[in-house]
Amino acid sequence: MAGNNASEIRVAGAGRILVAPVGTTAPTDVTTAWAAGWKDLGYTSVDGIKLSKKDKLDPVETWQSVSPARFIYSDRDLTLKFQMLQLNEDTLPFFMGGDATAETATSSGIYKYDLSSEPKFNEKALGVEFTDGSAITYRFIVARGQVTDTEELSLTRTSSIKLGVTFTALSVDSTKPLATFLMKDPAYSTAS
Repeated sequence: MAGNNASEIRVAGAGRILVAPVGTTAPTDVTTAWAAGWKDLGYTSVDGIKLSKKDKLDPVETWQSVSPARFIYSDRDLTLKFQMLQLNEDTLPFFMGGDATAETATSSGIYKYDLSSEPKFNEKALGVEFTDGSAITYRFIVARGQVTDTEELSLTRTSSIKLGVTFTALSVDSTKPLATFLMKDPAYSTAS
């Protein structure tokens, strides 16, 4: 609906972030449960998620004009930035770049994570879900991407450890979208 409409203001009141191996079936609506391969990353900081889309446009300059004659798309970056608050077998490897935690000996209760001296690609699918009240649900799905930046880990007496990451979407192929929004929201209805 055009114009001022307070009923179309959204607040991501409650939500979650999930990851899965690339190729894991993602929901095609907002009511279907996430498939077994999707892992919920748990609590995140109160800053939530920062989604950023940046397109780079290169101007075509001409001799005849001081203004560009047209623009050419040269780059598109889609990133999600967030801080995980839980430390476990899913979050630490996601933050550090792959590999897995392992128990040092059977039933020892001692686990280790080896950070490889040679980085490996750790591509994942990522899903974000949030609700605004009981009637509005959004899901945002990136079929393929990777953590491309991590924040420094701060170990202090006065605050929780935060695993801050920037996750960048990667193209699957030229026929598939970079990301998909699914919305249960009457604001998108074309009915008058």
